[in-house]
Amino acid sequence: MEVSSSQNNSTGVLWFFKDKGFDDKSIQDMFKRCKRLEGLQRERASQSWDYLRSIGIPERKLPSVVLKCPKILSFGVDETLEPMVQCLNTLATKPEEVVTAIIKFPYIFSHSAEGKLCPLLGFFEALGIPEKQLGKMVLVNPRIVSYSIEPKLTQFVDFLTKLGLNEEGMIGKILVKNPYLMGYNVQKRLQPTAEFLKNVGLTKTDLQKVAVNYPEVLCRDVEKVLKPNFDYLRSSGFGDNQIAALVSGYPPVLIKSIKNSLEPKLKFLVQVMGKSLQDVVEYPDFFRHGLKKSLELRQRVLSQKNIDCSLNEMLYYNRKKFCLKYGST
Repeated sequence: MEVSSSQNNSTGVLWFFKDKGFDDKSIQDMFKRCKRLEGLQRERASQSWDYLRSIGIPERKLPSVVLKCPKILSFGVDETLEPMVQCLNTLATKPEEVVTAIIKFPYIFSHSAEGKLCPLLGFFEALGIPEKQLGKMVLVNPRIVSYSIEPKLTQFVDFLTKLGLNEEGMIGKILVKNPYLMGYNVQKRLQPTAEFLKNVGLTKTDLQKVAVNYPEVLCRDVEKVLKPNFDYLRSSGFGDNQIAALVSGYPPVLIKSIKNSLEPKLKFLVQVMGKSLQDVVEYPDFFRHGLKKSLELRQRVLSQKNIDCSLNEMLYYNRKKFCLKYGST
C-alpha cells in the first residue's frame, strides 16, 4: 500500500492503525487528509488513543472519532487533550456530556482551551448566558468552539440586535434555545430568510417572535424550503394576507413538509371537517397538531356526538381536558 514517502516515520503508525482495525482505504484517506500522520510516532498515537479511551469514549467509537479528525492522535495528552477535557468538565453537569461532545466534534481539540474556549465563554457570559446554561449550550453544539468572535459571532449578534432583540439577556436566551443558530452565515442565510419573512408580511415584532420562539424557521433556506411552502399555500387558495396571518400565528407552517403535513391536514380540514381556509387562518396552531394522533381522533368524537365547534374550541385543550369536556378519544 502506498501512503507517503516518509516511510520511516509513517510505518509505525500505519501498523498502529491496522492493529486497531482500520482498513487500507480508511488509512489511506486519513494520510491524505492529515499530513501530520506522516511524522507521527506510534507511541504518541497510542498515548492519545489510550487517553481518549480513559475519559470514557467507548473503544468501538474511537475509530469513527479518529476518522473524523485523524490529527487528534498527534496531539499531546498533557499539552492539548487533557487541558481541553478539564475545561469541558467544568461546563458539564454529567460526565457523559463531555464524551458525547468530543464524539460529535473531535476537532474541538484543534482549538486551545486557554486561547480560544475561555475567550468564547467570556463573550457568551457578556450576553447574559448563565454559567450552567452556557455549559449546556457548548456541549450540545461543541462546534461553537471553532467559531471566531470577530467577525462571525459579532456579526450574528449585530443581526439579532437589528431585529430589535436588544433587551438585556434576550440574545443569550435565543442562543441557549437553539445553539446551532449561530453557525449559519448571516449574509447567505439569516438575512435572506428575514427579508423573505418581511416580504411575506411579518412585522418587526413578528420577526422577533420567530427568533425567540421558532429560531429553527429563521435558519431555513428560502429557495429550498420557505418559498416552496409559501407557493403551496398560495396554490391551495390562501390569499397573501391570509398567508401572512398564518405565518405570523404559526411560523413553522413555512418549514413543515408539504407532502406529509400541510397537504393531508388541509385536505382533512376541508373534505372531512367541512371547515374553510379562513378557519385555519383564524387558528394557525391547527398545523401544530398531528393528523392521526389528534385531529382525526377529536373529529371522530365530535362527529359521534354531533358537536360543531371552532378549531380553537376543538384543539385548545390538551387531551385530558378535551376528554373531560367532550368525551373520550
